[in-house]
Amino acid sequence: MDLLSNFVLLFTESAPFLLLGMFIAGMINQWIPRTWVEKTLGSKSSILTAALIGAPLPLCSCSVIPVAMGIRRSGASKASTASFLVATPETGVDSIGITYALMGPIMAVARPIAAIFSAIVAGLLVLWFGKQESAIEPEPESQGKSQSSCCHKSSAVAFTISDKIKTALVFGYGQLLRDFMLWFLVGIFFAALVTTLVPAGFLTQYAQGILAMLVVVVISIPMYVCATASTPLAVGLLLSGITPGAALVFMLTGPATNIATLMVIKNELGKRELGLYLLAIISSALVSGLMLDFLFEKFDWEMQLSHGEHSNMMGIFYQACALVLAGLIVYQLQKMLLPKLFKASSI
Repeated sequence: MDLLSNFVLLFTESAPFLLLGMFIAGMINQWIPRTWVEKTLGSKSSILTAALIGAPLPLCSCSVIPVAMGIRRSGASKASTASFLVATPETGVDSIGITYALMGPIMAVARPIAAIFSAIVAGLLVLWFGKQESAIEPEPESQGKSQSSCCHKSSAVAFTISDKIKTALVFGYGQLLRDFMLWFLVGIFFAALVTTLVPAGFLTQYAQGILAMLVVVVISIPMYVCATASTPLAVGLLLSGITPGAALVFMLTGPATNIATLMVIKNELGKRELGLYLLAIISSALVSGLMLDFLFEKFDWEMQLSHGEHSNMMGIFYQACALVLAGLIVYQLQKMLLPKLFKASSI
């Protein structure tokens, strides 16, 4: 019962911030379409611009791939593309909200700053040490045809404000939720399991500082987990005794290093650029983690960690948000599973 109780408490504490993050993500997706991103990050774009634009976008490590390919083929340099590919999956408006809910304001601020830093490092390494590239001519825009993008409609069609809001809600509480909900639930379960079974500080006796961070890197690189879903997993690691810096390393390296992204980088940018990309992510994550641990120790900061003890969080508003989020997840699950069940039964 303690495990179930801790799961419900963590889920409830996450719900309002996750719902808000998905709403903002839907609005960004609707009012900042993919075509605008591709044009803005064309041949004249800078590494910093790519990082700043990529950071708030609600794209996970898989959905960022077609956008990155689009900006690359629109004339963006390898360096800008690499910067965008790092910043976008490592953070976003939805993941910042849940980070604040589960880890407090310090981690909610540190995470996007570290992601942008990591993206800039990746872009600079590719710029300085990558293979020299010839100028890329942007692909010509098709005339008289609508863009085939899930987040863009033809400019010939007029949309009212209510239409745009509806589309934003469908994306935020539909497609985006489907992208991360399973890993989010796994993460919440893992955090609840650690809270229930693992003594506080259990891992502290085995790994601290850079050693703990290197272990976290090895664990996180093969995982397929988005920024939002990595947050409760990081909470579980924190509860088991790792430092805030090591948790930050996990949240930076996990979302940016899944196999699909790495293969796209190899094909679109090259083998050398793939190596530089991994070097940038790992090195910048370690630097960010060490710096965060130093700041926590220097200023005697405390983690405002959520692990089911904040009774003031359990008001009617939080419970209502949790019910709404649970209903949305159940609805998306049945949309995913029912067609497969009907197909299997018809065979």
